[in-house]
Amino acid sequence: MDNFKRTLVTTALPYANGPVHIGHLAGVYVPADIYVRYLRMKGEDVLLIGGSDEHGVPITLKAKNEGVTPQDIVDRYHGIIKKAFADFGMTFDVYSRTTSETHYETASEFFKTLHEKGEFVEKVSDQYYDDEAKQFLADRYITGTCPHCGNDGAYGDQCESCGTSLNATDLKNPVSVISGSVPVVKKTKHWYLPLDKHEPFLKKWILEDHKEWKANVYGQCKSWIDLGLQPRAVSRDLNWGVPVPVEGGDGKVLYVWFDAPIGYISATKELTPEWEKYWKDPETKMLHFIGKDNIVFHCIVFPAMLKAEGSYNLPENVPANEFLNLEGDKISTSRNWAVWLHEYLEDFEDQQDVLRYVLCANAPETKDNDFTWKDFQARNNNELVAILGNFVNRAIVLTHKYYGGKAPAMGSVVEDFDNETLAQIDGIVKKVEASLNTYRFREAVKEMMNLARLGNKYLADTEPWKLIKTDEERVKTIMYVSLQITANLSVLMEPFLPFSAVKLQTMLNLFGVNWEDLGRTDLIPEGHEINKPELLFAKIEDEQIQKQLDKLEATKTANEAAAKTVEPAKDNISFDDFTKMDIRVGTIVSAEKVAKTKKLLKLEVDTGIDVRTVVSGIAEYYQADEIVGKQVNILVNLAPRKIKGIESQGMILMAEDADGKFVFIQPSVEVKPGSGVS
Repeated sequence: MDNFKRTLVTTALPYANGPVHIGHLAGVYVPADIYVRYLRMKGEDVLLIGGSDEHGVPITLKAKNEGVTPQDIVDRYHGIIKKAFADFGMTFDVYSRTTSETHYETASEFFKTLHEKGEFVEKVSDQYYDDEAKQFLADRYITGTCPHCGNDGAYGDQCESCGTSLNATDLKNPVSVISGSVPVVKKTKHWYLPLDKHEPFLKKWILEDHKEWKANVYGQCKSWIDLGLQPRAVSRDLNWGVPVPVEGGDGKVLYVWFDAPIGYISATKELTPEWEKYWKDPETKMLHFIGKDNIVFHCIVFPAMLKAEGSYNLPENVPANEFLNLEGDKISTSRNWAVWLHEYLEDFEDQQDVLRYVLCANAPETKDNDFTWKDFQARNNNELVAILGNFVNRAIVLTHKYYGGKAPAMGSVVEDFDNETLAQIDGIVKKVEASLNTYRFREAVKEMMNLARLGNKYLADTEPWKLIKTDEERVKTIMYVSLQITANLSVLMEPFLPFSAVKLQTMLNLFGVNWEDLGRTDLIPEGHEINKPELLFAKIEDEQIQKQLDKLEATKTANEAAAKTVEPAKDNISFDDFTKMDIRVGTIVSAEKVAKTKKLLKLEVDTGIDVRTVVSGIAEYYQADEIVGKQVNILVNLAPRKIKGIESQGMILMAEDADGKFVFIQPSVEVKPGSGVS
């Protein structure tokens, strides 16, 4: 643990405008929980700090859209998130929120301290103002056309289509989200943290003193510093948030990026009166677990804030991960393109560890990775069930079959292979430790699984089920070795698969063991009672996966429908032009596919005037035999034309639905063919 007496681990505060999804888990919460569980098992002093980020414009926008208050929104989602984390097994020492009284006090005092020390600069700048709503517009209260890619739905801080960061004044055709009016530019005063002042310190602290940081973190920090740091506003013209606690702060709140990381401090204050021990004692190691979108705030901005305040520790490491995509597409809360944790826990009851394992084994540590339901199923069935579960089950089942559930002593027949196998346990443990100590969680969980692979291979090579009839002493040795591997596995897997570890330790009747016991080859002594076996993991069937894929497909269809734009109106025509069109109700009396075509049907339509032939491109949407007898609207005075050698005498009128399918426009009740449409 280096030379530190204790460790403080913080996790990025999830935004309380929606539930937690698998991207959050893979990037932040699974690795943080694994690491903290590991330290606790080693008997070290460690805190895991979490909470909900409850301020910011997206929350006020959601509240406005739903006709409720911002507090209603954050109360709802804080409850959902906190419960989902608890059900998932996250071991937070405290899970707080930034609307707490303690947080308001802490954030206000932090701001006032920096203000009194002269660490802010005040600047007047141009900002959009909504004359109808009588308020300044924060970045997300403005939409317009992106100057880079032409996307009409860009926000005032970012275009989500091309990913470019923007200033609101960069947008073309800006519109207020509040009133829909065109905003005007007005002057407004704000407080700024002069990051340029702290650039020399940050350059040395990061680029020279922390070269051990992950390449993605170090590289992003270097890019920011190399471009030159600029002052950053710490206040906003809003009425939702921590009020700016100094003269001139009326109608202004602390900007959420300044407010949120102080939430780590206020949460620790809520947890313990000894909070300063974890924040101000140099013998405390502080780690921030975050996603890559938060690197600049936790490696540059927050350290600059802490440095300016003067009494706080700086983070020792910021093991940020990249993004996790879902089925080849970017996870998006606004598009509902996600696997939500609370829904997963409902659909896969008591299978928290399966998701923990898959997200760790496929963690986006060095690059963006993709979560697919097929991979989720394969990792469960082919690894957790077939390797780990299979080994454990065989070891315990055979112990009951041969020895009535009492562990045998090492037999009198011991071969080199047995000792070599036992010796490998300690090596695997050391590899897991080395990986966890350097925040390589994918590597760590792979090594953990290697212990199960070792056990599987050992049983497969020794085949005790064959030897039991001829060499009982040899089988005792084999089962003794197998049980020692199983016992070590029950401890080693605990940070990664905590629910399954408890289940296995219960089966083994093995409690009170800890990390320091790993590598021992006498964890299960002779005569130790082993409880009856249970399956550690259940096979996941195709039907369960298809249900999830169908859910995503429905989301995709709904998104496409919502994104579909209505074509603008065509040029005006005169009333006389309209009256020239003769539209009648007709009845389809026969239909057949046009040979050698995919889209065309040949229809015979009773128009009331006559029965005529119409060729229509609807074969993709309707079978010939299902439309006979249907009434349709037909333009009967359209000049005939030949299509695939067939003279078509009119046009069936159709509507295109949200899915791009063409459907008939029909009268609500059956009418006489030839009835006019006007």
